Amino acid sequence: MDARGGIGGSLAGVDIVEEINKLRKERNAIILAHYYQKPEIQDIADFVGDSLELSRKAAETDADVIAFCGVKFMAETAKILSPEKIVVLPDMDAGCSLEDSCPPDKFKAFRDEHPDHIALTYINCSAEVKALSDIIVTSSSAEHILSQIPLDQKIIFGPDKHLGGYIAKKTGRDMLLWPGVCIVHEAFSETELLKLQAQHPGAPVAAHPECPAYILDHADMVGSTSAILKYAKSFEGDTIIIATEPHIIHQMEKAVPEKNFIGAPGADGNCNCNICPYMALNTMEKLYVALRDLEPRIEMDEELRLQARKSIDKMMEMASATVGQGDLGPTDLAHEG
Repeated sequence: MDARGGIGGSLAGVDIVEEINKLRKERNAIILAHYYQKPEIQDIADFVGDSLELSRKAAETDADVIAFCGVKFMAETAKILSPEKIVVLPDMDAGCSLEDSCPPDKFKAFRDEHPDHIALTYINCSAEVKALSDIIVTSSSAEHILSQIPLDQKIIFGPDKHLGGYIAKKTGRDMLLWPGVCIVHEAFSETELLKLQAQHPGAPVAAHPECPAYILDHADMVGSTSAILKYAKSFEGDTIIIATEPHIIHQMEKAVPEKNFIGAPGADGNCNCNICPYMALNTMEKLYVALRDLEPRIEMDEELRLQARKSIDKMMEMASATVGQGDLGPTDLAHEG
């Protein structure tokens, strides 16, 4: 451990929560936590929510520092919307399998091969891919945005083939899908889900559209993380099966502790294999050090930021009617810590 108590060694004797709260005040910082973060991080955050919802909320504050407990593309989005603020990510290795599946150079080459297509790109991508896209979409806004695009316009949808396939099936639109997947949602097992449903007859299944079709086919509700949370609070009954990263269940249990929330299983019969390994890289200790040192910091070339901002602004313009339905909903939907 270094002389300042770095995370290379033990932080024994240090009250992490107290120190984080002290640094939050000293730095005029706001702490954001995605629903997939560990419960202790969610509980110390100023706001918990979907990635875009969090970035929008942070942009409205007078904070000088944004500590984004999520993954890199989320922190980049916060920087795109709040260039004047310092944005730190507790662990810069907290990436995303969807982002990794869509390298900017390969995406550009793919676009060049299909010049008559426009690119609708899921927000789970790098700033460079956002800059190469025409319109960014979220899981709650994609269908509404697609409905505004002429039927004869050819479309590339990336990087999530499952989300793209779900929207294409629902709307009847033919889209050229980039072959990316989320390793978390890909891990769910149809066989194990059917076994779980047999054990809990009548329990609805709420699933994120990043899940494969063989999971979505058994879902009673499909939606963004915020929409799933809203559904979990309002559904009639006492048990619900959740097919997304299981850390969202923490917010459900806090909101309606009398209900029973069961994470959909992976091939091994439990939901542990569906914990996002990237989200898990963030810890309370790393958050403390990030606020202390203001590192690791998201830095971005201004030309890149502005180009990426264009595709996000286009989404905001086209998705206004989806307000209240998820990650483009009112920012007061976020949990205040």
